[in-house]
Amino acid sequence: MGRSRYKITEPQLPHFVTLTVLHWIPVFTRKETVNILLDSLRFLNKEGLNVYAWVVLENHCHFVLQSKALDQDIARLKSWTAKQLIHYLTENNVRQILDQLAFYKKAYKHDRAYQFWQEGVHPELIQGEDMMRQKIEYIHQNPIKRGYVDETVHWRYSSAKDYAGLPGLLEVCTCW
Repeated sequence: MGRSRYKITEPQLPHFVTLTVLHWIPVFTRKETVNILLDSLRFLNKEGLNVYAWVVLENHCHFVLQSKALDQDIARLKSWTAKQLIHYLTENNVRQILDQLAFYKKAYKHDRAYQFWQEGVHPELIQGEDMMRQKIEYIHQNPIKRGYVDETVHWRYSSAKDYAGLPGLLEVCTCW
């Protein structure tokens, strides 16, 4: 599978995006790995990234995001988290995952030993309130569809609590 042909054409508008770990490897099974991702989002939030909804599952995550330079912010998010997550995996000697990240790495990526994220994010421009509601519902229902929880607010790593009026782990824009 080559580079994504999907482009962010209006980076200042909200988009639904998916980030997938290379070959769907389950990396986000420890709170430390999820925190690396959330810390990056918190930093980018201070730089102008708006997060409207999010969920992190074991091998991928979904977001509705907006910023003045969304394509650049997503690239920064993927780059920084990849470096930090590989560092964490190396420091904690998680050989099985590191070996998979090396094995499935694209052949033309000669400048690195590992590839963390699959290429592309398949961005979908949010075209109105109905689509925003649909994408947020899809994001929050993901853990239920996978059978992990019975109610959206029970999944720790999502914005479902924010939309239920409860405190979440990440600052979220619930007014749109």
